[in-house]
Amino acid sequence: MSKVLEIKNLSVSFHTYAGEVKAVRDVSFELDRKETLAIVGESGCGKTVTAKAILRLLKTPPAEIKKESQILFDGEEVTKMDKKRLLSYRGQDVSMIFQDPMTSLNPTMTVGAQIMEALEIHKKMKKKEAEAEAIRLLKLVNMPNAKERIKQYPHELSGGMRQRVMIAIALSCNPKVLLADEPTTALDVTIQAQIIDLLSELKEEFDTSIILVTHDLGVVANFADRIQVMYAGKIVETGLKEEIFYKPHHPYTWALLNSIPSLDKESKEELYSLGGTPPDLILPLVGCPFASRCDYAMEICREQAPETTILSDNHKVACWLQHPEAPRVERPILSGGANRG
Repeated sequence: MSKVLEIKNLSVSFHTYAGEVKAVRDVSFELDRKETLAIVGESGCGKTVTAKAILRLLKTPPAEIKKESQILFDGEEVTKMDKKRLLSYRGQDVSMIFQDPMTSLNPTMTVGAQIMEALEIHKKMKKKEAEAEAIRLLKLVNMPNAKERIKQYPHELSGGMRQRVMIAIALSCNPKVLLADEPTTALDVTIQAQIIDLLSELKEEFDTSIILVTHDLGVVANFADRIQVMYAGKIVETGLKEEIFYKPHHPYTWALLNSIPSLDKESKEELYSLGGTPPDLILPLVGCPFASRCDYAMEICREQAPETTILSDNHKVACWLQHPEAPRVERPILSGGANRG
């Protein structure tokens, strides 16, 4: 498959009064055409910063994309695009569905006007043509009574409907890459499933590549082709969906998987929770950033960052447990209760 997006050595910092927050640290990955890549991890691990860096949506200052970073779209360097090229790149080439549609949509404009705005800017459509296309897009995302909905304001719609509007705006220019930042977080499980199913259908119809940013591995189980797990601004494990779910190798990935509610568990059984807190990203990270929370941490984990071990063509992990001299540890399938911190 040809690569539509290549991220090489991406590092992003935020300069604050307290010091430099190194939010993303030397991250590299690729996205194939028509592929869905899920980026998972706890809040603050660098998922959303990575997605916004791809679109150059980070305000500079305080944000800074380091000089060694490369963001290549179809071979073109995004960090060197001028304002005119960047305007067409955002929306036409790569588009984004933001986490909270209530704060992302303009409350003073009808949803129809907001969809039409993108069409008028990027596709140079006249008002009537843009209105007809806005209605078509709302029907495409399964919005009921689309002709009436375009006249309504965001506060008049439900959470699921607002998310559909966001998806319609993102798809209005047929982008090659769609960045979906926690698109189901504020929705109930039924609507979550509908939104994921909708994204799957639209991916097939538009041949779009998708990067899904989420903290919930359960959401990506039937949606992603590949999954990469982020922790403290770094990728700690990446692999095909089957490899991450059935052959995970990093203790942090084990923790995320054990946190997913299961139908096999007793109704009164306590859900697994990971103890401790992520590291302070202002402080220099020595060794493995997960060491303080890991039940299997060794002395070397606290002294030296682990090297990346290649397990297959797609499966890679950064963990000292993969070293030939490390003790053999299998993924623990916990019956419930909290892990020790």
